[in-house]
Amino acid sequence: MSELGKLRWRCRRGMRELDVLLTRYVEERYRDAPAAHQDAFKQLLEAQDGTIYAYCFGRERPPTALLSSLIEQITLHPFDDRHSR
Repeated sequence: MSELGKLRWRCRRGMRELDVLLTRYVEERYRDAPAAHQDAFKQLLEAQDGTIYAYCFGRERPPTALLSSLIEQITLHPFDDRHSR
């Protein structure tokens, strides 16, 4: 299985909202993301669903600027791509 295939599999969570956000990030932004974001994304996938949900839906502030920046990219809508670079 390719790296992207493994990431897609790891994006399957217990919450549909997270499945959609995380999978969309892998499909649309991961390949072109800076290495720091790619590494942070892999680490994020180690977190509990509740934590990821809290970060993505603004219930909790991510602990680092890097993670905040990554979450911003994950939660961008497809039509907001002009802001992702």
